[in-house]
Amino acid sequence: MQRILEPEIMDGEEQALAYAQADFSRENQSFVEHFLALTPAMTTGHVLDLGCGPADIPIRLIRRRPDLCVTGVEASPPMVRLAKQAIEAAGLSDRISLVCQRFQDYTPPEPFDAIISNSLVHHVPNPLQFWYAVKRCAKPGAPVLVMDLVRPDSPEEAHAIVDRYAASESGQLRQDFYRSLLSAFTPDEIAAQLAELNLTRLLVDVIDDRHWLVMGSV
Repeated sequence: MQRILEPEIMDGEEQALAYAQADFSRENQSFVEHFLALTPAMTTGHVLDLGCGPADIPIRLIRRRPDLCVTGVEASPPMVRLAKQAIEAAGLSDRISLVCQRFQDYTPPEPFDAIISNSLVHHVPNPLQFWYAVKRCAKPGAPVLVMDLVRPDSPEEAHAIVDRYAASESGQLRQDFYRSLLSAFTPDEIAAQLAELNLTRLLVDVIDDRHWLVMGSV
């Protein structure tokens, strides 16, 4: 199945709220656990989260590693407002900061100690822009953890995945999930992107029936 692009920025209020209210606790906690395993000695430092969404992952990460700082870059103004509310409610405004900007336009004040990103790559028309941003924003040798959806072989398989994992979610979220699956990349495509930018220390793995994970360092 060919990739079918979805909008790059989730800028609708209803769309952002549906995503923020959905139950991604298992996926987000798994992402955090992978990061902790990747960086066992990293107790301090500054982490960049590209496409931080409603900031659930930064909040979970700081609760496990309270001496880290996280900067979340997110292009959707409604999502940034929801993220700010969640961060304030968690009492973590001193550890997590937000930048409302497209990642392509973001210039860090200094390179980051680690880069993370969940479910952003499938939104990007040109994925090489994403991997270039990872290289541009990271210190040499910085750990990198990226997770996103795997594109199914057919629209029918995409519908089946939505029914399997989002049966009880809102119609808006189910529609967005389906479109995201159609817009996602295959693991082979991700591997080719990493090779093209010479990110040879980043390895792609399929961790379940709908997610790939890239781990390593730059």
